[in-house]
Amino acid sequence: MKDSDRLGHLLGGTLGPRFGRLWAAYATSALGTWLAFGAFPLIAVQVLHSGPAEVAALASAGAAVGAAVAVPLGPWVEFRRKRRVLITMDLTRAAALLTIPAAYALEALTFTQLLLVAITMAAGDITFRAASGAYLKSLLPPGEHLLTANTRLESTTWTTTLVGPPLGGAAIGLLGPVATVTADALSHLLSALLLRGKATHDSTPEHPLPVTLAPRTLLDGWRHTFQSPPLRALLLNTALFNGLVMATQPLLAVLMLGPLGFTPWQYGLAFAAPAAGGLLGARLVRPLTTRFGRHRTLLAAGALRTPWPLALAFIGPGTTGLLLVVATQFALVFHCALFNPVSATFRLEHTHPTRAARTLTAWSVTTKATTALLTAAWGTLATLTSPRTAIALAGALLLTTPALLPRRTG
Repeated sequence: MKDSDRLGHLLGGTLGPRFGRLWAAYATSALGTWLAFGAFPLIAVQVLHSGPAEVAALASAGAAVGAAVAVPLGPWVEFRRKRRVLITMDLTRAAALLTIPAAYALEALTFTQLLLVAITMAAGDITFRAASGAYLKSLLPPGEHLLTANTRLESTTWTTTLVGPPLGGAAIGLLGPVATVTADALSHLLSALLLRGKATHDSTPEHPLPVTLAPRTLLDGWRHTFQSPPLRALLLNTALFNGLVMATQPLLAVLMLGPLGFTPWQYGLAFAAPAAGGLLGARLVRPLTTRFGRHRTLLAAGALRTPWPLALAFIGPGTTGLLLVVATQFALVFHCALFNPVSATFRLEHTHPTRAARTLTAWSVTTKATTALLTAAWGTLATLTSPRTAIALAGALLLTTPALLPRRTG
């Protein structure tokens, strides 16, 4: 038995070795991603001496173009074996990342290359998530097994969020940002190796139709979502909530690192420490859904995650202000960790297996595009008013998002 197969049996437990390998691969690549968190802007500034406009373009344009590139990949993934797609995306992302240390060693690294790698990573991330969701749906039956799997993945997300950035920050300080990019590339290679374990099952399309770039094919994921009232409501809620929360992050950085005088390590602590709330929330998903039911938990967690960002408009300097940010982010992350596994399970159970990859791609593209649009809009709003005013408005609008949650399960 191969090492990856042994690991799959060990981690999978009652969910089976195939899920165990998928879980191990997800954890490995997620840790690599968080180790390299912030490396691209640092390379742009420290190595390429880029200005603020170029750094902003690296974040926004890379994500936006990557999302656009991912649109035709959704139908392509639908009619391919999902495990092979996962391995292909891992290898593609690893190869793209490895061009950076290679070019750096040859003193040939350019901003254009960095932007192209950012686009490749964004498109690869969306495609990997779509394929992994469709693969997970084929591995496990609806119900408690699927919820358990999503809960484990959620716990892994917050564990790597808690551990990765501090380790990555230390590595950047000792070895430079290019080293963490190399570590991220190696994590994707390891993920691909884990997924190559003995494959006795792989999701296959019921009707392996040829994929075309016709508008109807490209938009099928959105069509499927909007024809289902519960899915439509959940997508609108998710896109608006995520977009408003993420739109305030740059403004909060400007406020904390500027007028309030917090140091970079304090700013990092304010957002790394609350990841413990994510671990706690993910641990409580099963007991809460068992007691109250999944739909009631979805509605309650979706509503309880909304009030906290409004408090960020009132933070002040010093220890009190820092503790307010930590407490607010802890509460936000805790309720998001309760909501996310139930939401992911709800989405998969309401999506037909032959449309899973296209639907998940449509969701990722929609949420990323909404986040990019709202981030740009809130940046303009903060310029015309102030960061506090923009943060307060986002917090007020977040209070309305529970109205978009699906009131019915079918």
